[in-house]
Parts: sequence; C-alpha cells; structure tokens
Amino acid sequence: MKKIRRLVTGGFVMATAAIVFYSCQSNVKSAEKEEKKEPVVTAVLLQADSAAIPNDKYGEAVRYGQELMYNTAYYIGPEGINGKYLGNKMNCSNCHQQGGTKPFSFNLMLSHEHYPQYRAREGHVLTLAERVNNCVTRPHNGRPLPLDSKEMVAFLSYFRWINSFVPKDKPSKGVKNLEVTLPDVAASPERGEKLYVQHCARCHGAEGEGQLRNDKVTYTYPPLWGQYGYQPGSSMHRVIKQAQWLKANMPYDKATWDKPFLSDAEAMDIAAFVNDDSRHHRPDVKNFDYPHMEEKAIDYDKGPFADTFSTAQHKYGPYLPVIDYWKSKGWKPSY
Repeated sequence: MKKIRRLVTGGFVMATAAIVFYSCQSNVKSAEKEEKKEPVVTAVLLQADSAAIPNDKYGEAVRYGQELMYNTAYYIGPEGINGKYLGNKMNCSNCHQQGGTKPFSFNLMLSHEHYPQYRAREGHVLTLAERVNNCVTRPHNGRPLPLDSKEMVAFLSYFRWINSFVPKDKPSKGVKNLEVTLPDVAASPERGEKLYVQHCARCHGAEGEGQLRNDKVTYTYPPLWGQYGYQPGSSMHRVIKQAQWLKANMPYDKATWDKPFLSDAEAMDIAAFVNDDSRHHRPDVKNFDYPHMEEKAIDYDKGPFADTFSTAQHKYGPYLPVIDYWKSKGWKPSY
C-alpha cells in the first residue's frame, strides 16, 4: 500500500490522510460441498504519498489545492494574500479534516465522481465548483470564487487527485459521517451547555470564540458561533448533522471514528447547545434554501414545513415521530 503523507514547509502543519475500505472474503468451494460464507468485513487502511503528485502543471494545481484546504484563510481569507473571498478566518480543514481525507469527517475523496448531483438545498443539479462556492459563502460567510480562478481550478484538481486513490472495485467506508441513534426525547441545549463546558470550552472558548493563532491569520481552534462563526443554513448548523460529525471527531484528542468518546445523546445535546440561536448570534443571512418543502432535511429549522411539526421539533427533535410521519406519506426523510 502507498501512504498519503503531507509535509508542508514554512510553518504549516503536517497531516496524514487516510480512508478505510472494506474487503470481502469470497465463497469457499470444496470437492465435497459448496459452503457459502457470510462476507467478512476487513478494515483496510488506504494511504497515498504526496510525493505521488505529478511534477507538472497539473501537479502544481493539486499542491495549491491541498494548501488551500489546510490554509484557506491565509490564501483567500479576509486578509488573504491571493484574494479576499472569505468572511471569516476558518479553514476548509476545520470541518473537512486532514484536507478532506479523514474518514467520517465530511470526507471529500469521492466528491469528484459524485458531482454534478442534484442538491435538495438548492433545488437543482450542482457542479462541484458550485458546491465549493457553497462552502465559501455559507460556513465561511464569504463571496464566491470566480469559476475560472486559479483557486477554483486548484480545488477541483485536488479533489480529482484524492479521488484517484479510491479503489473502483470495493465499497468505501468513511465517506459519510457516522450514524447516530436518534433518542426518543428532544436534544437539550441545557444538557449540552454542561457537556460543552466539560469537553469543548478548553479549545473553543467559553463563549465559542475559538482560539486565534498568534499571527492572527487563522484559528488554532475555530469559533463555533458569533460574528465569525458559520452561517445558519450551513451543514454544521443542523443538530443531527453536527452530532454525527462530533461523534467521530470530538474531543479531538480523545475520539476516533472506531472508538467515539461522546455517546450519541451527548453529541446531540452539544450540537443543540452550539446551534441554539436564542443564545448564540451568527452572521445574518437572507436565503435559507430548500425551495421544495418535501425535500427539506428534517433537522433544518427554517419553515415552511411539509409536515405538521413545530420549528422547535425540527430544530431539536424528537425526530422519530417526524420520520414516521414522512414515511407514512411515502416521502424519504433526510438528515
């Protein structure tokens, strides 16, 4: 196997990227009988080396795209050296960890082959470039990159390159976030606040302000709300979606995807506290998307809704009654 390692000079971080894949044991045949065995799932760690990036013009674009993932604010942040596109100083890798290659962390290794795709949030088919700009404008509260810009070409080149390490003959694991078991009760910002103080405030601050680096270019730990946090409408602003991410990744020094630290209910409660808009200010937005009500994610808390449930229940749950209602109507609930 090859290893994906990344070494960036000039004071930037090193990271190791990995994604886990399945392999299955085939049926065993003997002369006397044919015995069918259940597939045996084996975790295979796939790695690739940054030295595998081509030493040509395409490779230059890939390397810049990799840099943009890790050091977004440095290049295109409010004081970016190559353009001022972001409205805050967060980096793509704050959510898409390890440059979008970490399993169960909004993984991007299949993004190149998954787009164009229909997106319910926008109500039409999006290209991958448009999806990149969704991140630039929503969680980064910025303005879109020109589609023919050096930065957009670099992002797309990088996504194509990491996609090349995904085997085409095996199903992949870790592309989606970990599932959480939805509780029978609503997620609680009150319980979440206590858990936040216990597990999160040491890095993200008592007021969710994050920790700026000494050079003020970006954050060591990003803000979770406030003027420089992500917008309402971002994926992280949805309680279920954030809880899935938290389960696999937080606290960063205690949790792994295969050995989560937080319980499902605790992850839900922390997400409820972080996303409690009655307590926590966020950048103001005018468009909350989802033009078709019957396609709206069930944990998206901006009406109108296709069902009879309240805004509070869409925000915090309990979600099982909502799911049952949607299924009774023949609709497919998403979250």
